[in-house]
Amino acid sequence: MERKISVPDMHCEACVKRIENALRAAQLNFTVSLEEKTVTVDGCENCLNTAIAELEDLGFTPTAM
Repeated sequence: MERKISVPDMHCEACVKRIENALRAAQLNFTVSLEEKTVTVDGCENCLNTAIAELEDLGFTPTAM
């Protein structure tokens, strides 16, 4: 199941790379859209919570959609 996370403070490619590196390290299946300012996580509720925690650790303000 795909779950979207809004990341309104993702502004540039450097942000995207930081997010991608963190979510890869957490072994999540995901896609990042700078245009939409979203991260889409493929997986269960636990995967969503892990992604949100990783984004918060990076200093972003994620919100599940």
